[in-house]
Amino acid sequence: MKRVFTGLLVVLVLLAAGAWAVRGRIALRIMERRLAAAMANPVIPSLPDGLHVAICGAGGPFPDHDRGGPCTAVIAGKRMFIVDTGEAAGRTLGRMGLFGTDSVVLLTHFHSDHIDGLGNVALQRWGAGNLTTPLRLYGPPGVERVAAGFTEAYALDAGYRTAHHGPVVMPPSGAGVQARPFAIPEGQDSVVVLDEDGVKITAFRVNHGPIDPAVGYRFDYRGRSVVISGDTASSPVVAKYARGVDLLVHEALSTPLVNLIRQAALAAGNTKRAQIMLDIQNYHTSPSAAAAIARDDKVGALLLNHIVPPLPLRALEGPFLGDARKVFTGPLWIARDGDLVSLPASDRTITRTSLLR
Repeated sequence: MKRVFTGLLVVLVLLAAGAWAVRGRIALRIMERRLAAAMANPVIPSLPDGLHVAICGAGGPFPDHDRGGPCTAVIAGKRMFIVDTGEAAGRTLGRMGLFGTDSVVLLTHFHSDHIDGLGNVALQRWGAGNLTTPLRLYGPPGVERVAAGFTEAYALDAGYRTAHHGPVVMPPSGAGVQARPFAIPEGQDSVVVLDEDGVKITAFRVNHGPIDPAVGYRFDYRGRSVVISGDTASSPVVAKYARGVDLLVHEALSTPLVNLIRQAALAAGNTKRAQIMLDIQNYHTSPSAAAAIARDDKVGALLLNHIVPPLPLRALEGPFLGDARKVFTGPLWIARDGDLVSLPASDRTITRTSLLR
């Protein structure tokens, strides 16, 4: 009996090993096909001409399984502009297949959760193409310090990579970050940051005090338009520049859900965290307030991002939105990493898909 049992055990082990080997071969074939498809069909050249908004980070400073730090890529024609580079931005852009073309970054402000992925974004851009100039970083006054700090922090790493791969593959002149500061003139609420190749980018003041300067951005290209609010309390300036846009990408914070965190912190005796949960409520916008802007200013669609707090359960989306869907009856979505909202120049459609799911 013992011999029979031992023999049966050996057979089971061999069968398991065989099954594991078969699974491995299948996995390798799948990987080969996906790599071939990714190399042959890059995402950006395959998109129709127009504006496309790709969410490379829909969260805020809190850990969130579905949402990295703030990052929104705007693709206009074949050019890509990245607004903010929160934690995991570079990796998420890579997973979405959005590296391989030159890009620029625009910062809304200098809170850590909006810049802490900048070093990796600059590195991935440098490594993805034969680029001989640094990453261009647009932002309000202060962006020079951010660019200089990240360039210095990554200077040793850049030297290692050029030494390892050679200057043809990793040209030293392509490493680092180059600041392109802009200032909104006194008495005005906006300035045109870039106007070339049919793309117009306007920066406008937002209300994120005591953080100053802080801006949002409007993109116009071939008759389609997108506004990205940046971090802000409900603001008439955002409403002004969002008037009639195809897509408003607006930050959103749920006061009831944040207060649940505050109450839990107080119950645990963590008064510092409780105070922070109270403080953050006065310089963000509720979903309903963002929906009111979309309604009153006749926005085509509303995409809520910088989601605070995290929503670990999909069923929390209802409590998060509150009455926002009643306020704005047009297309309204809660952003998730990988989202792609397309605004083709050929028509007036607005479609939402995903580059990850």
